[in-house]
Amino acid sequence: TLQAVYGFQIDLNTSFTGEDSLDISIDAGNGSTTTPLGEFDLNGGSDALTVDGVSYTFPLGSKTTVIVGDNTDGSAMFTTACAYGGPSNTLDDCGNVNAGITNGGAMAGASYDFGNGFTAAVGYAGPETGIMTDESLDAYGANVAYTADNYGVSVTYGNIDSAPAATPAVPDGEKDAYTAFNAYYSFDNGLSVSGGYEFGDIGGALATADESINYFVGVNGEVGPGELGAALGTSGGQVEGQDEELMYEAYYSYPVNDGMTITPLVYVKEQATAGTPDQTGVMVKTTFKF
Repeated sequence: TLQAVYGFQIDLNTSFTGEDSLDISIDAGNGSTTTPLGEFDLNGGSDALTVDGVSYTFPLGSKTTVIVGDNTDGSAMFTTACAYGGPSNTLDDCGNVNAGITNGGAMAGASYDFGNGFTAAVGYAGPETGIMTDESLDAYGANVAYTADNYGVSVTYGNIDSAPAATPAVPDGEKDAYTAFNAYYSFDNGLSVSGGYEFGDIGGALATADESINYFVGVNGEVGPGELGAALGTSGGQVEGQDEELMYEAYYSYPVNDGMTITPLVYVKEQATAGTPDQTGVMVKTTFKF
């Protein structure tokens, strides 16, 4: 089967004071729901240009930064301690799959810099209408991190509505809670090792399991003119009672010039469904920056 898909995105930003930032993302494409090409993480939904996200970030004093926006991740101010930068869609969250809330809609968040590498952040995301009501799917999160010269650690917590309270089978207040731990260490020779582990308590009455886990380990470093990396991790949310699905990948990111980078990647993604072969893929991602 031969498929052709595309994704287009342009990010615009401006500042009014030199310390704030108004950011607008405009995109189009038909690739985000296409499998297995979804690993390219292309934009999808329409061939017409669409405003995909708007956010405004500004300082509040010398240590606090605030963000408000629409269709922007509630975890926009979070710091995930991970040095791995692979191009696939599955493993690019470094094991922080659910705790870093990404349900879009209206959002607000803030971060505080304690100094000496310590930071803390909070975030909220919900629908554009009916914010913080029983009928809305709201998500709340918090993050603390410490970043030193060659290592970092972070803890992220997300509390996410599992279903609208208007659904009779799901009582009010049922939520899914996730906690993710991440860390990385960079050696003097340029090699970096990153790891992540997330566990979740699935609280919805309609849930078929009570717990979920995700984990990730990745290494990357400079080799020749580019960067070589490899990783393994769980493929999406792994809930109890189901066969575990893992993904393995290796990539090499090569800068052709100042504005163009070519990144070939090979991967194997396990499939838990009986009779379904594992998915093996080779992809080449070319990034242009102007």
